[in-house]
Amino acid sequence: MDFWQRYRAIDARDTRFDGQFFTAVSSTGIYCRPSCPARTPKAENVTFYETSAAAHEAGYRACKRCLPEAVPGTPAWNLRSDVAGRAMRLINDGVITREGVDGLAHRLGYSPRQLNRILSNELGAGPLSLARASRAQTARTLLVSTDMLLADVAFASGFNSVRQFNDTIGEVFAMTPTAVRATGAKSGQRRSTAAPGSLTLNLPYREPFDSGIFDFLAVRAVAGIEAANTSTDAPGTNSSRTYARTLRLPRGNASFTVSYNPSVAGKPLQLTTTAVDLHDLPALMSRVRRLFDLDADPLAIDDALAKDPRLTSSVAGIPGIRVPGAVDPHELLIRAMIGQQITVAAARTALTQLSAAGSFVEGAAPGLDRLFPTAAELAEHGRDLLRGPQRRIDSIVAAAEAMAAGELDFGYGDSLESLGRKLLPLPGVGPWTVGYVAMRVLGAPDVFLANDAAVRNGLKSLPSVTELSTDFREVSPWRSYATMHLWRAAAVKARGTPRS
Repeated sequence: MDFWQRYRAIDARDTRFDGQFFTAVSSTGIYCRPSCPARTPKAENVTFYETSAAAHEAGYRACKRCLPEAVPGTPAWNLRSDVAGRAMRLINDGVITREGVDGLAHRLGYSPRQLNRILSNELGAGPLSLARASRAQTARTLLVSTDMLLADVAFASGFNSVRQFNDTIGEVFAMTPTAVRATGAKSGQRRSTAAPGSLTLNLPYREPFDSGIFDFLAVRAVAGIEAANTSTDAPGTNSSRTYARTLRLPRGNASFTVSYNPSVAGKPLQLTTTAVDLHDLPALMSRVRRLFDLDADPLAIDDALAKDPRLTSSVAGIPGIRVPGAVDPHELLIRAMIGQQITVAAARTALTQLSAAGSFVEGAAPGLDRLFPTAAELAEHGRDLLRGPQRRIDSIVAAAEAMAAGELDFGYGDSLESLGRKLLPLPGVGPWTVGYVAMRVLGAPDVFLANDAAVRNGLKSLPSVTELSTDFREVSPWRSYATMHLWRAAAVKARGTPRS
């Protein structure tokens, strides 16, 4: 977007652009979200920034009226596969807090000086400033949503000391942490009333939101590791849903539950987490947002998809469809390799058998008592637990051995090209596997799994338009979402229920 496109967006107070850029006003020294209800500033006083960190660096403070840090994340970090986009995915996952700038630079293949120059040029702020803004955003969420002690909020947000926490909150919001907490009470945001040792947080997102992503996760849920309610409603309806699971985080184990209740105005989507090390909370929140694709811009995506006559009715019936992400990249690769060329039910059965290699966990949500096996556990016990063709078993165990030995390492900081270079040499891994992992781990928005059986079945239920391409290039860069529509159509056809 150029300057005047963004200026028209803030003049219209368009909520669709919240989180996609920030508006700084030189006459007030404040930066806002695009939908800020304040009077539209004069164009000569306005500067637009890609990130809130860039506005901090330029000397602006956050608006107390519109709270720009309380917006959904930026969809560009999944859309972009350049260094800046890959760096932001890792920063949001807490890599700088755990490994520092040197660790982030090493993961991206650059020196710290080069990385600082790239991010400063592309995003207006260096990696430390970007991480600092991410911590401030997490701290604000915890302050207004929970009754945690201020010291606990400081360390849960990634700060190294309470003094650093107080200084940052004061610089970013021009308020003390106590005053920031008071804004949550004034706005009516619910405090966490969960049991001791657990937290409940609201998850912001852009409307519309298709709750069918809960059904996608439910039919693939592995007993003991995941639990989800299954809906009997027609596809496209937004009834209440829940999804829970256990997972490993950098400092320890955790379990979480995401609940969706559209009848609760203003906060229908909530995260409840138990038994989590507070230092892991930013990583958990980032991964849950990735799992449910909460940073997507559904109106822009649906607008592009609806222009394809094959998808027009599907988009109208299922607005706001999401691409499910992954909370553990290595786990997702194993799931993808097991699920190749077999049904979803057969894959779930195989994964349930394989889950016996995982270790037990205490203090998780009811019905969750096990962690998904680590790569080392899979390498040791996989041959005894897996069933099926020997070649497939050998391929899965070989991938687990490579990950356990550190020879295969991939994650949120990869691009589609680097992911392919790492995975394609593995036996049993082909273009479908790479594409599926890219969709769910990287959040790559433009993957079309043309050879997928469910995609082909979904195509048969859509209107036939011969003059359009078979790979849906007309809707690029949103072909991953077209794939989701085709999967949904195939699932509806398999159930024999009428499409909405």
